[in-house]
Amino acid sequence: MIQDTIEKLEATVRNASAVKNENRAELLELLSTLKAEMGELAKTHAEEARSIAGFASVSTHEATRSEPNPKLLELSLKGLSHSVEEFAETHPKLVQIVNSISNALSNLGI
Repeated sequence: MIQDTIEKLEATVRNASAVKNENRAELLELLSTLKAEMGELAKTHAEEARSIAGFASVSTHEATRSEPNPKLLELSLKGLSHSVEEFAETHPKLVQIVNSISNALSNLGI
């Protein structure tokens, strides 16, 4: 399920007309790395992994809308960041990737 969600996010990014090619490549690379990290996390923390994937989905949707709503993007990115906070010590790479995705999505919404 989590892998499916991330694959849908990848498709969203690939097909989003509002995303420039260089941003698209960066996001797709980050999402690929996120998919691997989430697979590991889901083995021990399935519920939390679903939350992270859900916030990533909402954030991607908000950032790639044809007319982004800055407030909704900000809220979804805060949720995404908060969803990984507890893993800062045990899964630092996951936190780093989520922060990179948040920054990239935030920059799209400018």
